Amino acid sequence: MNFYISLYMYIKKILLIIALIGLVVGGWFAYYVYQAVFSPNTNFETETTTIYIPSGTTFPELRKILYPLLKNPSSFDKIADKKGYTNKVKAGRYIIKKDLNNNELVGLLRSKNQPIQLSFNNQERLENLAGRVAQQIEADSISLIKAFKESTFFNEHGFTIDNALAMYVPNKYEFFWNTSAEQFRGRMLKEYKRFWNDKRREKAKNIGLTLSEVVTVASIVQKETAKVDERPRVAGVYMNRYKNGWKLDADPTVIYALKKHRDDWDIVIKRVLYKDLELDSPYNTYKYKTLPPGPITMPDISSIDAVLNYEKHDYYFFVANVENFGYHKFAKTIAQHGRNKKQYVDWINKQGINR
Repeated sequence: MNFYISLYMYIKKILLIIALIGLVVGGWFAYYVYQAVFSPNTNFETETTTIYIPSGTTFPELRKILYPLLKNPSSFDKIADKKGYTNKVKAGRYIIKKDLNNNELVGLLRSKNQPIQLSFNNQERLENLAGRVAQQIEADSISLIKAFKESTFFNEHGFTIDNALAMYVPNKYEFFWNTSAEQFRGRMLKEYKRFWNDKRREKAKNIGLTLSEVVTVASIVQKETAKVDERPRVAGVYMNRYKNGWKLDADPTVIYALKKHRDDWDIVIKRVLYKDLELDSPYNTYKYKTLPPGPITMPDISSIDAVLNYEKHDYYFFVANVENFGYHKFAKTIAQHGRNKKQYVDWINKQGINR
């Protein structure tokens, strides 16, 4: 009897020891899991940091981006694998907070792609626009300019290489950083159609211009004056000339023609010379009565609306006002304009501006 009691007590002790070992191991495992899943693992000096994950990034490539930000990289790897993220790395822009745990970090990288505020304005050519946009999204300038100049896209949507810049309405837009060139172009087409609502389209029709022609005239207005309040009056001058069959005689179009002819877009021309007016170019409005083939720059929305709502007046001439810099003096007759122009020419000669 004593033998069985002793055996029972022995077995009981063994089971108790096994149970204790199990509790220790289980506790250690639970602690390990807690540490791996819930313990803070991001570590950097600032409260937040931003990372950019390019399209097509593999998990090993992601490690190189993330590892400098982590206390324990290997624990992140294990949780990412358990949650199925290692084979589903998502491109984008992510704002990571300090002291996130691995569970939170994986969740953020799966679903918190943060958009950017993309803006552009006053770009002179599609190439300039591509460069400006490439500074803000993943698509590079080469892929962007290729998308901007795709002939199939032109044919489908009624644009040409000369007027394609008119499709890109300058503003601030929300985009995901990992936007492709084609996605950007497609979004801009939608914004173009949204901008040209029924009201604006009706105004363009009423003044006898196509949408592209409105933008072309607006681009000249944009170059002529930086004063938003003066733009409707300047637009009125050009519309008076256009409707009466005059040449526009716009200096900015000659400057654009010179740059295009020389293929030198960095040249600075402050003064148009008489010899420049002889340049044979469809952009030279001193030589041809027709509007230029397309915009000579990307006009602001204020310039586009200035053309659509141009001031009705009898002015046909204007020249820089040296008594009120930034603005212009307007004239109804060539004689009055001659007096205004002489004042400007005298001033510019005194400044020594020869080109």
